[in-house]
Amino acid sequence: MTDGSMKYVSTRGSAPVLGFAEAMMTGLARDGGLYVPETVPVMPADAIAALAGLPYEEAAFRVMRPFVGDAFTEDEFRGAIARAYAGFGHAARAPLVQLGPNQFLLELFHGPTLAFKDFAMQLIGQLFQLALKRTGRRITIVGATSGDTGSAAIEAFRGLPDVDVVILYPHGRVSEVQRRQMTTPVEGNVRAVAVDGDFDTCQARLKDMFNDAAFREAVGLAGVNSINWGRVLAQVVYYFTAAVALGAPHREVSFTVPTGNFGDIYAGAIARRMGLPIRRLMIATNRNDILHRCLATGSYRTEAVKPSTSPSMDIQVSSNFERALFDAYGRDAAAVVRLMAALKAEGGFTVSEGALAALREVYGSGRADEAETAATIAATLKATGELVCPHTAVGLKVAAAHRGREPMVTLATAHPAKFPEAVAAATGIRPVLPARLADIMERPERVIRAPDDIVALKALIRERQAA
Repeated sequence: MTDGSMKYVSTRGSAPVLGFAEAMMTGLARDGGLYVPETVPVMPADAIAALAGLPYEEAAFRVMRPFVGDAFTEDEFRGAIARAYAGFGHAARAPLVQLGPNQFLLELFHGPTLAFKDFAMQLIGQLFQLALKRTGRRITIVGATSGDTGSAAIEAFRGLPDVDVVILYPHGRVSEVQRRQMTTPVEGNVRAVAVDGDFDTCQARLKDMFNDAAFREAVGLAGVNSINWGRVLAQVVYYFTAAVALGAPHREVSFTVPTGNFGDIYAGAIARRMGLPIRRLMIATNRNDILHRCLATGSYRTEAVKPSTSPSMDIQVSSNFERALFDAYGRDAAAVVRLMAALKAEGGFTVSEGALAALREVYGSGRADEAETAATIAATLKATGELVCPHTAVGLKVAAAHRGREPMVTLATAHPAKFPEAVAAATGIRPVLPARLADIMERPERVIRAPDDIVALKALIRERQAA
């Protein structure tokens, strides 16, 4: 069964073809792959130009509508978008700030949890609720987070009647503000679980759950990690609003994206395929630089994750990169299956010459180590008066090394006050949380500590659902 005219296929080729709502509710495909649109609709240049000056919500409706098909009525979809962004702290939703000649920041931290994930998660929360109301189902959302996805998911789904949310995060490896955003909500349908290990551990256990068909069925498992196509789609919008504000479609624009799980930058690649004149998409990595190494050498080899001041990027298994590989291999699902099997069995793979050339046509890359990240935070403050978070600083360091004649937009992915220790160490200034989160350090926490054990984690989720 499919809904709407837009169909979604798995990167691994053997899962059912789904419509938008089903692909969104399913998350990870049954064959372990990721859903991608069968075709990417192209937006004519005059339609792109017509986005200029529109409210963010109207631009979002126009950019996303072709991907949604008739999964939701026009009124339902507009209503979901309006509710999703009503709680943002800036009327522009994603304002641009100029830092220097042709250097811009796209501020994506004005949502309720002060990170770019809110753009997608708030919308997904609204769309899930619409879809569940229609089917009368109850679902259990399990997510793995390196810091921001978890708090954004809890914020989007807290108190919703038909959803239980369990978020796995690596114990001791998220910032204190990130942790408290997950552990202080009081609603009974949301719960944070601190897992012994790193983010890749949490992500691996999540995939184990999704690949256990009986468990998946029993608890009504659904995913909102960045692998969820609905998440990627919501992030496509701000590439359009930023580029149009800087002169697109009559002018090329480049973007630098601090990258962990590759969903945010993949959204930029979708915008480019839709016809937005994006010259370069720069992957910015911290010292966990597997994506930069892969683009430079063609070899994708996992190493131990090194903790950093930009923890949302402390990742070696970059899930959404599978979507980019699917494109680079000419949508050859069998090739993707081989690469992912090698990654699991041998900890890595080599990208073919043709596919590597295809990747390099879309993406460039760079890295920033810990010292460079701190120096960039300090230099940005001195030159512009702007305080930036460590992830954004990684982006700015890479952007500065790849300046061209076109505007370069760096995605500011989180508010500096989410990482106060790192920012204070670099600048001597401790960034202050916005008023709506000012008391988060005083709120009582609720958290479950769990071992890296799939049996224990499944039991915990079954227990939550029974409750």
